[in-house]
Amino acid sequence: MKKIAILQSNYIPWKGYFDIIASVDEFILYDDMQFTKNDWRNRNRIKTPTGLQWLSIPVGANIHRRIRDVALPATGWAAQHWKALSLNYSAAAHFEPIASWLAPLYLENACLDLSSFNRTMIEAICAHLGIGTRISNSWDYTLIEGKTERLVSLCRQAGGTVYLSGPSARGYLDESLFAAAGIEVQWMRYGPYPEYPQLWGPFAHEVSVLDLLFNCGDDAPRYMTGKQP
Repeated sequence: MKKIAILQSNYIPWKGYFDIIASVDEFILYDDMQFTKNDWRNRNRIKTPTGLQWLSIPVGANIHRRIRDVALPATGWAAQHWKALSLNYSAAAHFEPIASWLAPLYLENACLDLSSFNRTMIEAICAHLGIGTRISNSWDYTLIEGKTERLVSLCRQAGGTVYLSGPSARGYLDESLFAAAGIEVQWMRYGPYPEYPQLWGPFAHEVSVLDLLFNCGDDAPRYMTGKQP
């Protein structure tokens, strides 16, 4: 049995994103999809003394391009993001060891596009969490037409026998096409996640996984279920 998940890349995603990566054998970044503004592709939230704050990579609102075609701006956004993370998490219990490998990803970033930067971050975070799942890009495979047909094709090309889908796809996924291809569909159940020691007021789950890493360090996996549905 080989289990596959297929999702668009997100910027410093929440812990549930890494939970689904840890639950499969291959995770395909689906960045041939259209870029969507005001979404998770280029932004996420952190905790601050005044509440939740968005960190957004300024890539513009043009939706007439694929995610993989979104160029990173030649501005100081990366240094600004690292400054925001430093200001708000320097008091966290595990700031220094996390900063030792995270800061260079921002301050020495050589990526030219959003997909590459997101993947670099995702892979680095997976390594720290001990997640060894194979990560690939959708363009490593042949892409066909059809929303569900393309997902089925990607699973078949990757040798998948089980497709693990996020719950938001229930409204459009045609499970019969997977069944016809001999592929079982399973649905990811996020959580319930335990709370962990967190800075700045009432606990919030809906923040970047960096919040968990800064506060818990090597103990971070204890607060992620990593379970199979």
